[in-house]
Order: sequence, then C-alpha cells, then structure tokens
Amino acid sequence: MSEETQVEVAAVPLVAVMNQLPEKGKAEALAQSPLFHENFAELSTKPTMKDSSVHVQELKLLGHLVIRANPDDESINAAVKSVIGVGLPSTLQSAHSEDKTIYWISPDEWLLVCPGDVAFDLEKELRSAVNGHFAIVNVSGGQTVLTLSGKNAREVLMKSTPYDVSDQNFPVGKVVTSSLAKSQAIICRKSDTTWELVIRRTFADYLWLWLQRSIEEYGLVVSD
Repeated sequence: MSEETQVEVAAVPLVAVMNQLPEKGKAEALAQSPLFHENFAELSTKPTMKDSSVHVQELKLLGHLVIRANPDDESINAAVKSVIGVGLPSTLQSAHSEDKTIYWISPDEWLLVCPGDVAFDLEKELRSAVNGHFAIVNVSGGQTVLTLSGKNAREVLMKSTPYDVSDQNFPVGKVVTSSLAKSQAIICRKSDTTWELVIRRTFADYLWLWLQRSIEEYGLVVSD
C-alpha cells in the first residue's frame, strides 16, 4: 500500500497527499519508464560519426510536481525557495538547485522535476511551507525527460519544432512549451549543446521513433 498522509495548509485544514512509491521495507513494485522496452544497448553500439553524433538519454523515473500559484505573491516564492533552494522562475525561464529543476510553464504554473524517491517528501514540505492560494499535483507517472546533446542537437530540434531555437531567441536557461513533431514537449536549453525535453508518457514511443530518424544523418549515441 502506498503511504498517505494529511498535511495542514492555510484555508484547507487537511489535504490528502499520497505517495506513489511503495513503502520502504515492503515488496518492491515494478517501476518502468515510458521507454523501458527500447533496446538502448543495441542502438548505442551502432556506428556513429565522431564529431557530429547526437547523444540521447532518458532520465528515468523522476518526480514531476506541477505547482500553481500567484507569481506576484512574494510569500509563496519565498516559501518555495526555502524548501528547494531556488524560487519560482520568471517567464520562459528555468531554475536549478542541486538535483532539482523548476520549469516555467505558464504565468501561474511551474513544473518541478526532482529525484523520484524524494517527490513525496518534497510535496509535503512545500505544502507545509506555502501559505495562500496554491496547488501542487504529482504527475510523475505521466511524463518522462529526454536529453539531447552534441553540436547537432539543435539541428534535430529544428527538424522537429516550429519554435525558433536559434542562439538569439533561445539562450541557455530558457524554457518553452511547444509542439514537437505532432505532439508537444517542454523544451529547455541546459547548455550550449544540451537540451531537455519533457514529454508525455502516451507519446513517448512516437517521439522516440521521430528522434531516431531525425538524428540518423548525424549518428546516434544512446545512453541507458
């Protein structure tokens, strides 16, 4: 059975918060990422062009917490910062603290990505620290993260999204939600040559096949 706890928050005395992971010491539940069935080992051994290869990795089984709040409420921003080390990023920006990343999604919405085994405790800490009108939803099971890296990673994105990913329009740290192939993704530029894609579980297979074909001309290296 998953652990369930009740957290006191302002205006709402008790909120049920459920842990999506099995209790420690109990029988392990089978946890599989959206792309668990892909033969990454075989793909990784395919010949690649040394200087042009695009490296792809699925960041598996992370925690995904959607936060909704008033961006002008400084008390909420301060409370979030006290828990995770950084406040809510401004429009089209991302913020990082150790092994946690917050992506701006919309004027009153952010996505917090963290290690999967701390998502439950982090949600409880946030609910205890934040006062005012806000919402937190754990959507960990419905999404996954892919990283694209290499000097041609941007060329792959140029094939896949209509959004302008040029240096002038998409500097390091920027994040947008845009169409990717015929689906949708949260796109974040982590460094000059590294990008993160947060994609929905239901479209993971389709997008993975799309990326494989888009990367083929450069050479594909897959990290498991």
